[in-house]
Amino acid sequence: MASPLRTAARVFYFIRNITRDVVPQALFRQRLASRLRQAKLSGETVRDRVNYYNRLDHSFVPSAAAVPAGRIPSFGSMYYYDLKEFARYFDRDLLIDLEFGDVVDVPKVPAIVKDRPIRGDNGNAVIMKLDKFRHFRMPRDKVGFADKRPSVVWRGELNNPIRTGFLEAVRHLPLCDVGTPKKTAKPEYHRPYLTIEQQRRYRYIVSLEGNDVATNLKWIMSSNSLCLMPPPTYETWFAEAQIEASVHYVPLAPDFSDVADKVAYFEKHPAEAQRIIAAANAYCRRFSNEKDERAVSLLVLYKYFVLSGQIDPDPEIWRYITG
Repeated sequence: MASPLRTAARVFYFIRNITRDVVPQALFRQRLASRLRQAKLSGETVRDRVNYYNRLDHSFVPSAAAVPAGRIPSFGSMYYYDLKEFARYFDRDLLIDLEFGDVVDVPKVPAIVKDRPIRGDNGNAVIMKLDKFRHFRMPRDKVGFADKRPSVVWRGELNNPIRTGFLEAVRHLPLCDVGTPKKTAKPEYHRPYLTIEQQRRYRYIVSLEGNDVATNLKWIMSSNSLCLMPPPTYETWFAEAQIEASVHYVPLAPDFSDVADKVAYFEKHPAEAQRIIAAANAYCRRFSNEKDERAVSLLVLYKYFVLSGQIDPDPEIWRYITG
C-alpha cells in the first residue's frame, strides 16, 4: 500500500509529464543547442558519467527494430515519460534501439536500457535514468542510527532463489524481521507489509537483487540505516558497480551465514557503521543535482545519435565528450 505522500508524488509525476507531452514539441527541439552548450560547461564528473553510461566508442547502424524518437512505445508508462523527457529535444525521426523493463542480458545491438549486467562487455547497453520514480525515490531520514531498532529488516518478493535462500538462512534468528508480504508465499515466509519509513526504523536493512537490481538500494543508502547486501551483479543509472564493499555497504557472504556476526560487530563499533552510512549518503547526493542529471542525460543520447551516424557532431561538444 502506497503512502499518501507517495500517491501524491505519483500524481504530480504524471501531471508534469502529460503537460510536457501536450506542449508543442518543437519548443524543446529549439532549445537543444543551448542545452548542449550549457552541458559542455560541466566538469569532468559529468563527462565521466556520460562515458560510463554510454561506453560506445565505435560507429554503428540502428537495427530494423529501432523506433523514431518521436514515437517511443509504451505510451503513458514511466519508461515512456522518462526517455521522452530528453528524447524530445532531438529530431523526432532519429532512430533509437531500446529495451524497456528488466534487462538481464546485454543487447546484441547498441540500445537504451534501464539496467545492464555488471559482468563482461556490456557496452551495447546504454543506460538512461528510466523508471526513476520507482528506483530513485530517496526520502529524507530524520532518525539517527543510534535511535533505531537494533535489528535486521527485509521485505520483498520471492522472485529468485537468492531471496528464498536468504529467508531460509536468517528467518529463525531473533534479530531478523524478514519476509514477504505476498499472501501467496509459504506461511513461514510471510510477514506484514512495511512502508519505507517503517523499514528505516531498523538499524540494518538488507538489499537483495530481484529480477535485476535491488529497488530498495537507493533509499537504504540515502538513509541513516546500514545497508547489508551481497555484491551487486546488475547496475542502473545509480552505477551500482561503483559502490564499494565496506565503504558504502556491508558485504554479506553468498550463503548469508555471516549476518548475525556482522550485526554483532557493528553493534560494538557504531562509529564504523556511521562512517559507512555517511559514505553511502555522500554517494547518493551525486544524483540530486538536477542540472547535472539533465546534462548527463542529454549528452548520453547525443553521443548515441552521433555514433549511430544520425547527427553530425558539434566539434566543441564532441571534444568535451571525448576529452
